[in-house]
Amino acid sequence: MKQRTVGRSGLKVSHLALGTMTWGIETDLDEAAAQLVAFHDAGGTLVDTAASYGYGEAESMLGNLLADVVPREDLVIATKAGIRRTPEGRFVDASRGALLRQLDTSLRRLQTDHVDLWYVHYVDDTVPFDETLAALDAAVVAGKVRYVGVSNYCGWRLGRAAAWQRAVPGRAPIVANQVRYSLVDRAVEREVVPASLELGVGVFPWSPLGGGVLTGKYRGGMPADSRAAVGHRPDLVSVDEPHAGGIVEAVATAAEGLATSPVAVSLAWLRERPGVVAPVLGARTLGQLTGALASEALELPREIRTALDDVSAPVSGYPEDVH
Repeated sequence: MKQRTVGRSGLKVSHLALGTMTWGIETDLDEAAAQLVAFHDAGGTLVDTAASYGYGEAESMLGNLLADVVPREDLVIATKAGIRRTPEGRFVDASRGALLRQLDTSLRRLQTDHVDLWYVHYVDDTVPFDETLAALDAAVVAGKVRYVGVSNYCGWRLGRAAAWQRAVPGRAPIVANQVRYSLVDRAVEREVVPASLELGVGVFPWSPLGGGVLTGKYRGGMPADSRAAVGHRPDLVSVDEPHAGGIVEAVATAAEGLATSPVAVSLAWLRERPGVVAPVLGARTLGQLTGALASEALELPREIRTALDDVSAPVSGYPEDVH
């Protein structure tokens, strides 16, 4: 698998990332182990997790697998802090104390003395932004974190954070922003991607298949065993939306013509978008992951890439339409 540099930093990662959001909930330890081995065997290095995934179980599972299945030194481990999940709901806390406590907990679960990339998981407007960013500096100075990033930051928030960290020598630069991005959801191209390119920040798309919409499995209706049928899916774009249905059909047509899968086509398109470092694969099963890894061997012809660009083009407005 190809390696890419994260923004303008020295960090290098595989251009696909193994996500662990389902681990400990829909993916058990044996299935997770099979996924990690397959990803490692394919040349993948970047494994993405978070303190809140599986109420902490995802990090614990990964820590156990690092000890027994894949060597820690072969992987780039990314985790996030700032969201706490309980049976009562989700709580956002990006205060310095909360972030650093979660980091210490993450390191214990992961059974490692450092993580390679640490994100602020979500914006917290109840905390001064400079307090949140100071936690990133403290973690780097303490040797617990190598590189830092943010997640779900819009363009102006990313610009403010990156500028603040650059303002004083010794602060940890923001090198990554993890955001929702796919063929059926290109909203980040309006401001987030241009800001990331200008600031030298790498873009890591989560939900790169539109919550499963781009696999084509919803073309004939909602499967009873799908995650969308079981509960609310904020990352799932409705196939009832006219633009989404057209994109799904275009992807399916391209896949048929190339004798490959809609998953491979969707990921091959996304990984070559400007600023994108590595789409985060959120597979529940080994079979799903194997299908996603097949995109590694696919290079889309220019004509197909252009057609997908056109059919999925986001609606623009002011100031883009002012010349």
